[in-house]
Amino acid sequence: MTYPQIDLEQYAGTTAIMHTNHGDMTIKLFDELAPKTVKNFVELSKTGYYDGVIFHRIIKDFMIQGGDPTGTGMGGSSIYGEKFEDEFSLNAFNVRGALSMANAGPNTNGSQFFIVQNQNLPYPKEALVEGGWPEEIAELYTQGGTPHLDGRHTVFGQLANEESFKVMDAIAAVKTGIQDKPVDEVVISSIDIIEK
Repeated sequence: MTYPQIDLEQYAGTTAIMHTNHGDMTIKLFDELAPKTVKNFVELSKTGYYDGVIFHRIIKDFMIQGGDPTGTGMGGSSIYGEKFEDEFSLNAFNVRGALSMANAGPNTNGSQFFIVQNQNLPYPKEALVEGGWPEEIAELYTQGGTPHLDGRHTVFGQLANEESFKVMDAIAAVKTGIQDKPVDEVVISSIDIIEK
């Protein structure tokens, strides 16, 4: 079994470059592990659906969330019209830098996503191994992540370089107000898709 988040260089997935007013984040997408979810994100990106959309919910040491054109956390729709099903993979995890689908419960995916920013895992690696996580993934989680979201949110990509992590951390550090919404808007200007 291979885990693309451990050896991202070798994973031949589609790449997304998310341009924001805080810098660019390059994301390798997991076409094979979450095909329907990746197709949704890619098609929405290509049509400009995410252009000008804000990160409406930012919680430092947890995640940055965006993808809702209404900017409220209540909106957004998929290319499929309906909410669509989760695509959980035993090869993808909510480690630091993971791109995951936001939802309102099982099989309620639309257009919203989040990137896991947490750097401080609250429990030891051994606890994850005992809980059934693979040794290599438990090791990766020592750098941060949200393992409690595994099996609850579809992981469909991963930040691909150090610069992207710096941009994510800068976004996570912005001042927020009511409902974890940034005081000054954090905006996605556009997302470029580079096919594999």
